[in-house]
Amino acid sequence: METTRHFVATVYVVCDGATALHDHERLGMWLPPGGHLDRDELPHEAARREVREETGHDVDLLAPRGDLASPTVESLPRASAFLLEDIDVHPDGRVSHQHVDFVYFGRVDSREISPAATDEAAPGRWEWFTPERLRAEADRLEPDVVELGCRAVAAVEGEPPA
Repeated sequence: METTRHFVATVYVVCDGATALHDHERLGMWLPPGGHLDRDELPHEAARREVREETGHDVDLLAPRGDLASPTVESLPRASAFLLEDIDVHPDGRVSHQHVDFVYFGRVDSREISPAATDEAAPGRWEWFTPERLRAEADRLEPDVVELGCRAVAAVEGEPPA
């Protein structure tokens, strides 16, 4: 069986020392904003769009550009992590669907959640998690969500966005 892979972008959005996660109804887990790249999008563009659609915020990404450029090449804003995620795992261990995830960290100015799209998680499904809360609730959160949430808060609190 062939494995289907889709490119996605995720953003750990930080405000006042906490990151926003929502209770993803279909997947049954707490996740930051993110989703599939549209056909004409670059990863950092999809990241910004997904945050706007899901939270109503324009996010400042901590995503420095590299210094490589030429008449035919430009460096893109760098993701903080680049992950391969198993989405559909069958009982026999076969994986039929994976996400290639560009994970960014970003800053917003308010904790108000006001989705810009009608098909997004309602504001009541979102919560803000400090690093202490992420670690305290690690039994109900995915390990990568705890780790990346803590890293995002540290990065945003410690340096300005690029």
